[in-house]
Amino acid sequence: MALKIGIVGLPNVGKSTLFNALTRSRAAQAANYPFCTIDPNIGIVEVPDERLAKLVELVKPEKMIPAVVEFVDIAGLVKGASKGEGLGNQFLHHIREVEAICHVLRAFENGDIIHVAGKIAPEDDRSVIETELALADLDVVQKRMEKIQGHARTGDKEKAAELEALQKVLTALEAGKSPRDIAFEKEQAIAVENLHLLSLKPMLYALNVDEAQLKEMTPEKARQHARLPEDTEVIPICAKLEEDLQDLSAEEGRELLKELGVTSSGLDRLAKAAYRLLGYLTFFTAGPKEVRAWTVTSGATAPKAAGVIHTDFEKGFIKAEAISYKDFVQYSGELGAKNAGKMRSEGKEYVVADGDIFHFRFNV
Repeated sequence: MALKIGIVGLPNVGKSTLFNALTRSRAAQAANYPFCTIDPNIGIVEVPDERLAKLVELVKPEKMIPAVVEFVDIAGLVKGASKGEGLGNQFLHHIREVEAICHVLRAFENGDIIHVAGKIAPEDDRSVIETELALADLDVVQKRMEKIQGHARTGDKEKAAELEALQKVLTALEAGKSPRDIAFEKEQAIAVENLHLLSLKPMLYALNVDEAQLKEMTPEKARQHARLPEDTEVIPICAKLEEDLQDLSAEEGRELLKELGVTSSGLDRLAKAAYRLLGYLTFFTAGPKEVRAWTVTSGATAPKAAGVIHTDFEKGFIKAEAISYKDFVQYSGELGAKNAGKMRSEGKEYVVADGDIFHFRFNV
């Protein structure tokens, strides 16, 4: 299960530069003019997890496979995008295909890089993008309501429930409020989910700063700078610095970050923030062939985790032999943990814990 995160924002806020940094490539063209990116660039990024290295040290497998995040660099939106301005309809379609949104806000000053609004104001930039997403959703909801109203009036209970849910969304959007706060019944939630509304997608923010700002910009200061609510996930990041790191060795990169007073790279912080945002966690499989990290949603049962590896594992699930990461390390691997009585046999109702190391038993 690869997370697919769309990187959005106004033109020239640093989206493509950030994409290049995250993917350690120069795949996304970055230039000083709007709509430099037309087709979305896609990059697969490894999710940093220090636990993998420890498991490799203990197991000594032939190879290691980390979990990954798929970043999609979507062209810059502009005011009027919901009505097709700046190829907006095309770009909005790309956003509908991702699980979450990383909204890049510009905080750095640079007279050589044009800002479409002519000024640096992260709060205003955020308002423009979120308004366009809401307007696009408003259009989708209204069209769907028109289509099902007749069925709802003639007694179709399913369509009546959907219409009620859409009315709640419409009311929120027209009032300038987020539909994320609406409490839907199960059937209504499914109906709304099928519309892939942009305003309902989980969103985190990357505040793009310069090197001088980065030294002082804590997440709390970044939230205040962009006028974001206290519970909002925001990552202060210097996209240009992160892009420059690709030309350095891992050790040189760590030294440079240390000099700047930064403890981890933008990739680390964004990938981990995305995990938190979507409620994902990691489990592992560890054997002589490979040590591998897998991703499941929080609350997933053992059969669902098995199904991430292969659908046959879920269909024919018998049990899961599980060891916590802590016990696996403490007792120097599977054999030591088993001898210490730390290997558990879990059934179909077991809820996966972050860091579980599994061996699945199944019958096809």
